[in-house]
Amino acid sequence: MGEISRFGVSAEDDLLESYDQLIATQGYTNRSEALRDLMRDALIKSRVDNVPDDIEVLGSLTLVYDHHASELNDKMAEIQHDHHGLVVSVMHVHISHDDCMEMIVLRGNAKEIRSLSGSLLSLKGVKHGQLFITLQVQEITGRESKATADSKQKHKHPHKHPHSNKKQTPSSAFGQRS
Repeated sequence: MGEISRFGVSAEDDLLESYDQLIATQGYTNRSEALRDLMRDALIKSRVDNVPDDIEVLGSLTLVYDHHASELNDKMAEIQHDHHGLVVSVMHVHISHDDCMEMIVLRGNAKEIRSLSGSLLSLKGVKHGQLFITLQVQEITGRESKATADSKQKHKHPHKHPHSNKKQTPSSAFGQRS
């Protein structure tokens, strides 16, 4: 995070009162953090709405569907396997006797993410769904995160890691002795 700047905002009393009530129900303890989140959301939304097809994005696709629909599960699995490079993780939830929900975490270029999502959303038996896209940190801020930058730095001194020479067995991975 960069240096903090202070600035004043003018607003009508009734607008500010309504805003204070809203942010209190959302768990904010002060206006500053709520305003920073609004600013971040507006910046991300404007960039996502205009993101070029070749920019790498992160996404989550939520689908609610009738699990009794003919061959729907097979079709969904086949489409996801055909795009395995985009699918990071899938969570499946049983909502009712007839309905299931899947949340699919995606990473890849915007065009491929949108295409995959369209293929899944348009399947017969999908009752509702929505794709949420966001940008990676460097696309939002215009710079790499500290962790990414740190991981690219090379060590300036030689050293050994005592665990690197040890052969790990499945039992030692869980802290059990064989």
